[in-house]
Amino acid sequence: MNHPLPKRINELDWRRIRADLDAHGHATAGPIFDAAECRTLAGLWDSARFRSEIEMGPRRYGEGVYRYFAAPLPAPVRTLRQQLYARLAPIANDWWRRLGREPAFPARLRPFLSRCHEAGQPRPTPLLLRYERGGYNCLHQDRYGRIAFPLQAAVLLSRPGRDFEGGEFLLVEQRPRAQSRGDAIGLRQGEMILFPNAERPVEGARGPYRAAVRHGVSRVRAGKRCTLGVIFHDAE
Repeated sequence: MNHPLPKRINELDWRRIRADLDAHGHATAGPIFDAAECRTLAGLWDSARFRSEIEMGPRRYGEGVYRYFAAPLPAPVRTLRQQLYARLAPIANDWWRRLGREPAFPARLRPFLSRCHEAGQPRPTPLLLRYERGGYNCLHQDRYGRIAFPLQAAVLLSRPGRDFEGGEFLLVEQRPRAQSRGDAIGLRQGEMILFPNAERPVEGARGPYRAAVRHGVSRVRAGKRCTLGVIFHDAE
């Protein structure tokens, strides 16, 4: 890809993305990164760019490992986070209005992060996740403190069908007084998925109502799967 990352993000079909988020609770876009960029990002796994590592098995989160980036974030991760936030903040504020809440998200990432830090959430949350054969991620929500942004992103860095088999991205939505609805989404290398952090508005007969959403990854049947996760609020 010859275009700078901000240009790639601006040229995405944001009207379609917003429509998909409202209608289905998730939207795919990209590829955001080409194969070489994906390899570079995945190669950061063995670098000193991380603040902590979590083994999922002992915590009963699943089977796999994830590592949170330390500040300052690698340039592509920092740029992706900033540019996506600016595009998603209007959607997040609209979701809050539809749920009967006051809009809470400034137009740019920096003042939002300042608010996180003032609330005792100073630790960056973008991360790399890696699963080997038999690995999976249990359904969960990424809440790291009192302040949370209602959308987040993940970018698949590995090649499905070549680097790994299985490992579909999972979303489960619980609507009031109804059974849960699930989606299994297969991504291409470099492709991004946008999805709710914990909940979203859904239009009902009496107006919008809150639907709780959890996400995870199905079992990897072979190989290794690496993903970049972009969470916009920082952690306690």
